[in-house]
Amino acid sequence: MRILADEDFPGLAVTALRHRGHDVVWVGDHYPGAGDAELLDVAEKENRILLTFDKDFGDIAFRRRLPITCGIVLFRCRISSLRRFADFAVEVLESRDDWSGNFALVEWTRIRMRPMR
Repeated sequence: MRILADEDFPGLAVTALRHRGHDVVWVGDHYPGAGDAELLDVAEKENRILLTFDKDFGDIAFRRRLPITCGIVLFRCRISSLRRFADFAVEVLESRDDWSGNFALVEWTRIRMRPMR
């Protein structure tokens, strides 16, 4: 899976995804301080799924009508353990293959998907 992990996405989860063979670009390493619109441009250009905790991405994405090669996964989970969250993020992302073209809201107990078009 091609992933763009926002700066707010835990580094331990980024590492766990990479160890599972996913192509993960972490904003903190490659685009520190980039704005939301710029990151959506990167996700679109590189056909990556954006992982974030930032609710603003949903509004921007729906207004811009991103192509179906992009997807946004918004995690709404209170993190008490980085290791637990990293394991959870890997499990959730590997549980589906329909992230592209959708806006997903991920909570500890459910996933809600909404097409971006």
